[in-house]
Amino acid sequence: MLARLRPILPVLLGIALAQLALGALNPLISLLLVRRGEPTAAIGLVLSCYFVGFLLGTQFAGRIVDRVGHIRSFAVFAAVAADAALLHALVDHPVAWAAFRAISGFALAGVFLVAESWLNHKSDGGTRGRTFAAYLVVSWGASAVGPLAINLIRSDGEYVFAMIAMGFATALIPMALTVIGNPEIAQRSRFGVRRLMEVSPLGVVAGFGAGLVNSAYYAMLPVYIERVGLSPALLSVLLTTSLGGGLLAQYPIGWIADRHGRRPVALATMLLAFTFALAILAVGAESFATLLVLAFLFSGMMAPLYGLAAGQISDYVAPKDFVAASSGLLFAWALGASAGPTASAAVMSFLGPSGLFVYAALVLAAIAAFTIWRMRRRGGVPLELQSGFVPAAQTPPALAEIDPRSER
Repeated sequence: MLARLRPILPVLLGIALAQLALGALNPLISLLLVRRGEPTAAIGLVLSCYFVGFLLGTQFAGRIVDRVGHIRSFAVFAAVAADAALLHALVDHPVAWAAFRAISGFALAGVFLVAESWLNHKSDGGTRGRTFAAYLVVSWGASAVGPLAINLIRSDGEYVFAMIAMGFATALIPMALTVIGNPEIAQRSRFGVRRLMEVSPLGVVAGFGAGLVNSAYYAMLPVYIERVGLSPALLSVLLTTSLGGGLLAQYPIGWIADRHGRRPVALATMLLAFTFALAILAVGAESFATLLVLAFLFSGMMAPLYGLAAGQISDYVAPKDFVAASSGLLFAWALGASAGPTASAAVMSFLGPSGLFVYAALVLAAIAAFTIWRMRRRGGVPLELQSGFVPAAQTPPALAEIDPRSER
């Protein structure tokens, strides 16, 4: 096993360190903005900028990789992410923070692009599944541990910003020291969202909805917790539990989807997530233990939605077009993620902290209704012809070639 993993260990170590830092950075910024008295709507705008930068990174970071190669590009992206983290401690203004969030998003999209390209090159049809599984566990696991760092927050967060910057900077060391050569740089094809809508409207809408809800939940949950009077320590536990639920639920739901159809399972998960959002709305923060359980279940039902959307699209495109179609789906997800924090913050501004779960319930209800409509208009692909379910990483792949379905 170690021999098989050795070519990809530098990438896995780099991604683990980057995800640890990112997992701490996102809730830290939310908490500090709340404590400084920024309006909820302004906080949502600042947090959305990360996903705007990520969206731009998925479109343009590849040009840097094409120009200087994978290892140098990884070092550049990791260094830029570290600089952006440190700038939060040096410049205390929400507009500046919005710019820093956009820079971070662009840099992290580049980090993921390089890592996934490397993993794709170092695996083949026989090892792609194991490689993707290792990447999945490392990505989700590090993201779940990262929020625990917010327990180290002091008055201004400078100490944690320094630790986060160290995490991003240290992530480039394994890649810089590797003796394995750069992967070959392949041409990247595109599949526009408009064309993708013609092929699989449900897949695009589900991917867009996954971005709307998941980005809002993880970005605005610190705001919710702070507004209802719970401590950062409890927030870190809640975030870690939610991310753990997202990882653990994907394989069971994927197993059910492979046996009972993708669309019915997607509808069931959305309705369950809708129910859990309403339950959180009803219970609130009166019982943290209950909130913890409901958050675990809610995130567990939401996490597989992107993977189900990708599978839905893969059933309607030729194998040669899967990579390009998945790039289009990532674009739809990033559009939703860019809007999610801002839209949920607007609802929270009117309804208070609980507006986060009102927003989530409304989005889920809308996607579920669209799913029912599509199921009535067009029959599903027979089970024996459907591609297998593939779980989604905590951030959907920036490069679809890593998906095991890309080589059937």
